[in-house]
Amino acid sequence: MNSRRWNPEEVASPVGRYSHLAAVPPECEIVFLSGQLGILPDGSLAGPDAEAQGRQILANIEALLTAAGGEPRHLVKLLTLVGGTEHLAGYRAAQAEAFGRWFPEGDFPAQSLAVVAALAAPEYVVEVEAVAAIPRG
Repeated sequence: MNSRRWNPEEVASPVGRYSHLAAVPPECEIVFLSGQLGILPDGSLAGPDAEAQGRQILANIEALLTAAGGEPRHLVKLLTLVGGTEHLAGYRAAQAEAFGRWFPEGDFPAQSLAVVAALAAPEYVVEVEAVAAIPRG
């Protein structure tokens, strides 16, 4: 693993799939991924629900990391925006599926999740941006 992730004993254990701290070693390039929506490569929406959009968002993130020379294990921070509490369960199901593949040992990146009133357009119910540390050299 290129980054160090940990949860100090001085704070409560995480309440979800994340680590409290993530540090990037100097030999890594920090890559910022813009907020991703549940949009398929052809430009169409993956589906109306958070689970379908979440799956596509995570697939988009994986494709972007690959294009940058990285992998999902290089993620160090995620920010998730969910357009209403009714979409939390659907997104969490999609995330659990991807994180089970990406982080089988439970070494999760730092993460924040916020429920917001709306996203850029009414059909979008989830958006995720990310930061990755990709080893170079």
